[in-house]
Amino acid sequence: MSDRLPGFSTLAVHAGAQPDPTTGARATPIYQTTSFVFNDADHAASLFGLQAFGNIYTRIGNPTNAVLEERVAALEGGTAALAVASGHAAQVVVLQQLLQPGDEFIAARKLYGGSINQFSHAFKSFGWNVVWADSDDIASFERAVTPRTKAIFIESIANPGGSITDIEAISTVARKAGVPLIVDNTLASPYLIRPIDHGADIVVHSLTKFLGGHGNSLGGIIVDAGTFDWSRGGKYPMLSEPRPEYHGIRLQETFGNFAFAIACRVLGLRDLGPALSPFNAFMILTGIETLPLRMQKHCDNAKAVAEFLAGHPAVASVSYAGLASDKYNQLARKYAPKGAGAVFTFSLKGGYDAGVSLVSKLQLFSHLANVGDTRSLVIHPASTTHSQLDDAAKVKSGAGPDVVRLSIGIEDKEDLIADLEQALGA
Repeated sequence: MSDRLPGFSTLAVHAGAQPDPTTGARATPIYQTTSFVFNDADHAASLFGLQAFGNIYTRIGNPTNAVLEERVAALEGGTAALAVASGHAAQVVVLQQLLQPGDEFIAARKLYGGSINQFSHAFKSFGWNVVWADSDDIASFERAVTPRTKAIFIESIANPGGSITDIEAISTVARKAGVPLIVDNTLASPYLIRPIDHGADIVVHSLTKFLGGHGNSLGGIIVDAGTFDWSRGGKYPMLSEPRPEYHGIRLQETFGNFAFAIACRVLGLRDLGPALSPFNAFMILTGIETLPLRMQKHCDNAKAVAEFLAGHPAVASVSYAGLASDKYNQLARKYAPKGAGAVFTFSLKGGYDAGVSLVSKLQLFSHLANVGDTRSLVIHPASTTHSQLDDAAKVKSGAGPDVVRLSIGIEDKEDLIADLEQALGA
């Protein structure tokens, strides 16, 4: 294996992990500790001064979390990663390194409803301003660029509608503007799409979803592609200017192609504090070991369910890029040839009331606000995850009043179809 690059499934099981050197334990131990003993005073000083790598305090880093970080970085093709408490925490930590009060970032309008809310409202208190663009109109990203623009944010597969984003085209806009492209790869996972291969500079995930995969642990992660020059043009002082809290170190100069991951850890996680529990890191690591098997089953089931719904008389339309008739099918073939994901929406002819009624009649599908579980899940976004938006914004984000979102699990597809059939018939 010395000259061979491991395959994806091998990395999903082994990347970042070794048998425990003290006990020989093969599974990564849960280092359930707040802090770590220093060798001596010089060792402590070198750790706090960023002159050596090591463990100080679990808010900043932990050996269990470190295995998770290395594994996801390997799967995504990045240089380094940082695990945090949730996907939302990952977005806060990323943008804190990039934006100063009054700065702007461009975001695709087709996003998870919680991200739309976070960007539109919570970030205003930091003085960070979002400018919306249409992922179906690449020129809208170009038009949105101003001298205050510091980043572009998209999802590889958009939540809730499952549309595929043209990452390469938007990456070209970001390069021209001289700003990093951030891609939320939660719904695809690196098994289906690796955004860094298509021009992304930063990848974020809600580890809660497909990477963890079992609906039992919250987590988020930031992956540094190592592709962006943070010293260019003085746009990103957190990385390019001397850091007074670290004796004048310039992070870009000192850490090179993993400087952004370091900044997120020592400037973001250290001070904002959204640390991931080592127990959750262990649970998510265990989930990642079966990621390739689960994702393929998710996708195969999702396509079968989407085909069933597309032919049902109560269904007005199905938005699933895996269908040959879907407007995003060509992009799916390009970016996600192994499958178009497991989350998609469909519209009911009965409108809002029919959507609310359907979720109450399903028996095998669980009605809850999550995706990426082994179990199949359903929700009516207009009355739940996207309820904070007005009707026009709901429609623009793919969550109109007649829309139902499914997250297809790994059960037998025949049972999922039967459950939908009885609920639609009822």
